Amino acid sequence: MSFVITPMSIVGIPVAGSDDLFPVRRVYCVGRNYAAHAREMGFDPDREPPFFFCKPNDDASVIPVEAGATATLPYPSQTQNYHFEAELVVAIGKSGRDVPAEKAAELIYGYAVGLDMTRRDLQIAAREKGRPWEVGKAFDLSAPIAPIRRIKDGGAITSGAITLEVDGKVKQKSDVSHLIWSVDEIIANLSTLFALEPGDLIFTGTPEGVGAVVAGQTLSVHVDGLEPLTVRIA
Repeated sequence: MSFVITPMSIVGIPVAGSDDLFPVRRVYCVGRNYAAHAREMGFDPDREPPFFFCKPNDDASVIPVEAGATATLPYPSQTQNYHFEAELVVAIGKSGRDVPAEKAAELIYGYAVGLDMTRRDLQIAAREKGRPWEVGKAFDLSAPIAPIRRIKDGGAITSGAITLEVDGKVKQKSDVSHLIWSVDEIIANLSTLFALEPGDLIFTGTPEGVGAVVAGQTLSVHVDGLEPLTVRIA
C-alpha cells in the first residue's frame, strides 16, 4: 500500500556544534509566563496553574534558522497587528509522563531561541469571544527557531538575559529566572496533560515589551549562552 498523497516531511532543527538535526514532533507553548507580560496583557500575574496552546509541527509553521542566517517572514494575511514574542525554547529528548519537577531536567535535550509570532488582533478577538487562539497563534511561519544547544554542552538554563531588538532598538528585556513557572515546573505540569516524547518543543513564554512590527523591520533575539535568532519581515 502507498499513501494517496505525499506525507508531510519532518522538520529538523539544527543542533549547534553538530551536523545533526533535531526532529520536531509537537510544539507546545506556555501562555503568560512572565508576570510583567501578564500585566501588560491585562491579567493578574498570580501563580495560577500554567496553561498551554499548540502550534503546528510542520514546515509551514516551524522555521529552522541556521546560525548566522536571517530568515524572511512575509507579513501574514488577515492582520493589522503582527506581534513578536521572544522565547526560550526547550527541546525534549526523552519520554515522560507525570514527571516530578525534580526529575524534569532528565527529559531535556537542549535549548534554543524562538519567536512566537502572533496575529494579536485575531488572538484578542478570539479570546473575547471565548474561542480558541489558533488563528492568532498557529498560522504559517509563526514559529522561527534558532539552532538548539545541547544541555550536555552547556548545562541547564535557569537564568540568563533574554532580549529582543527591532532594528537595533531593545523592545523586550528580562531574565529567564523571571519565569512564573520554571522550565522544570513547566515540564512537570505539561507531562500530566500529555505524554512528552523526544522531538517535542516547548516555548516557555515571553517577557514584557511585546509589540507590533511592519514590513522591512529586522528582529534579533538573544538568550545568554544560545545561538541568536534573526528574522526580517518582508
